[in-house]
Amino acid sequence: MDSHIKEHTIDEYIKVESGGIRDLGRFETIFVAIIAVSWAVFQMALAGFLVLDSTKTRAIHLAFSMVLLYLLEPCLKKPAKHLGFLSARDRIPVIDYCLSVIGVLSALYIAIDYEGIAMRAGIPIMRDLVAGGLVVILLLEAARRKIGPALSIIALIFTAYAFLGPHMPDVFAFKGVSLRKYISNIVLSTEGIYGIPLGVSTSIVYLFVLLGAILDKAGAGKFFTDLSLSVLGKYKGGAAKAAVVSSGATGLISGSSIANIVTTGPFTIPLMKKIGYPAKKAAAIEVAASTDGQLMPPIMGAAAFIIAEYVNIPYIEVVKAAAIPAFVSYFGLFCISHLEASKLGIKGLPKADLPVFSHTLKKGIHYLVPISLLLYELVVLRHSPELAAYRAILLLFVIIFFQEIKNSLLNGGQITSGLKNAFQIILGGLIKGSKNMIPVGLACAAAGIIVGVVNMGIGGMISQIVETLSMGNIFLLLLITAIASLLIGMGLPTTATYIVMASLTAPIIVHVGANYGYAIPIIAAHLFCFYFGILADDTPPVGLAAYAASAIANSDPVATGIQGFLYDIRTSVIAFLFVFNPELLLFNINSWSQGFLIFGMALIAMAAFENFAQGWCLTKNKLYEIPFFLSASFILFHPGAVAAFLHVDQSLKYLMVFPGTLIYGMVILSQRIRQKKRLTPSHG
Repeated sequence: MDSHIKEHTIDEYIKVESGGIRDLGRFETIFVAIIAVSWAVFQMALAGFLVLDSTKTRAIHLAFSMVLLYLLEPCLKKPAKHLGFLSARDRIPVIDYCLSVIGVLSALYIAIDYEGIAMRAGIPIMRDLVAGGLVVILLLEAARRKIGPALSIIALIFTAYAFLGPHMPDVFAFKGVSLRKYISNIVLSTEGIYGIPLGVSTSIVYLFVLLGAILDKAGAGKFFTDLSLSVLGKYKGGAAKAAVVSSGATGLISGSSIANIVTTGPFTIPLMKKIGYPAKKAAAIEVAASTDGQLMPPIMGAAAFIIAEYVNIPYIEVVKAAAIPAFVSYFGLFCISHLEASKLGIKGLPKADLPVFSHTLKKGIHYLVPISLLLYELVVLRHSPELAAYRAILLLFVIIFFQEIKNSLLNGGQITSGLKNAFQIILGGLIKGSKNMIPVGLACAAAGIIVGVVNMGIGGMISQIVETLSMGNIFLLLLITAIASLLIGMGLPTTATYIVMASLTAPIIVHVGANYGYAIPIIAAHLFCFYFGILADDTPPVGLAAYAASAIANSDPVATGIQGFLYDIRTSVIAFLFVFNPELLLFNINSWSQGFLIFGMALIAMAAFENFAQGWCLTKNKLYEIPFFLSASFILFHPGAVAAFLHVDQSLKYLMVFPGTLIYGMVILSQRIRQKKRLTPSHG
């Protein structure tokens, strides 16, 4: 009975992650598939040869998101006795067909009457107001169905505030807007719904999500998991270490916490439990690993591209800034899995249970080819992200055809059966890519409502309120931003949380920092908002990622979320540190040797911090060792601050690597001696 419930719960999460919870009939399935494939073809055409005005492409992108949402997602999740059509899962009710049609027409209105709207900018006619109102209403309902009520409620609060501002108390008073101005800014321009976030979703994010979906359909997710297990499975806590590495690799192509969990979790969580990890900790390690998949360049949960647009820097600079914090964060989780295994006395997996490395690599090395091409195009050739992703997808198509024809012939089949399998994989990938894009597209569009309202004049007033609450203290401001990101992010996708918080607080962080002598780069402020938006994925009581992992591990979701959040403290520490030490983001660092030195120091610092956080190094920590772990960690994470405190010239700050490493080494040596004494039999 329990097993059945568990499998059912996992299936629900996989269905939700892949774009819908309805079980449709044959005709409806084909109808939805045609729309999903059409969306994929349109997006690839945009990257390849189709030239359209950016506003029109954003409108079409939103229209596809709306139609698929209303066809796939019922109005109510729980069955309703007297209003069964609102919760129907076995069919698409007439009302949802109607809403999908109205949603498409209203979303496309700005493209259909593009010239007319441009001619009467700022003075919309009644038709404009009706179409604009429908877009807002249907978008918020679509976001509620797919993402949950939080984003829609926040957008409604901002909207209400825009209209009720003149009637608010003095400290919150705002001049207010008219309905015409609201619709003009939010719907009939590129300041709101059709703004930068939706533009990035249209031009770039879709292709990366599509690439990840096709790779997953082709079997890349299992390949990464098997490859990680073949290398790390035999070591202490090997299954957990493999989960960390495979989730990081999957994060390269996914950008979604739950997608990572349902891809790698069914393989890694049972193995972690098998070698001795408690269910709660096995699920929490998978949660922390999968959540941090959004930190991994090049996708970063779609935020990398939006950050590049907001900060107005090349995309490759965002990847450069995000690299060290992402790898250091994963290294920290790697340390956690090792330390937990040490505390619990967990060994590696038996050799018989492990995939053979050479066989696994040979069987799946072709999955690395499109990823390698993607990175080569982005890093070496410096091509645009959309062009790089487009070419990687085309190469992946060729690889899938080759793989399936080869497999068919080796198994005694015909070329035609191989071609058929290849078409099915590609078709499935196109459909899955479109379904996976629904929440991203809707989140970017709905968050645009909030951004548009802020840009109408509320932003300055909110900045003053936040600055007043922080009393001009940069540390308090960062803490307020972190807590607000966690609270807002509990019910929002990471991308939406980042958009909202970056619009409200990123400029304030830079401004307040400058007032108190901290030169905080704008990229650091944006990444700070993004990191805490990510952490909301495993923050109880919502923590959707924790619910997904606990369903697989059969553990308590709240306890799993708390454990995952404790594991992710390292991520929050990194976020605070790179605000005050931008060198961790390689800001103004153009030397490879200097970059590797910073990276190496950060790795040692993270190891020392995790020894403190887990209360364990080679053996259980003594209280007097804690200050030494923390001192070593801080010295290595921020040598400039220590050099300034000791009045050492900043040009010599990297010499702090020696005292930092020495302090850490002394504690390890102390524990080694204590460990040997405990293991040596007494002869007294």
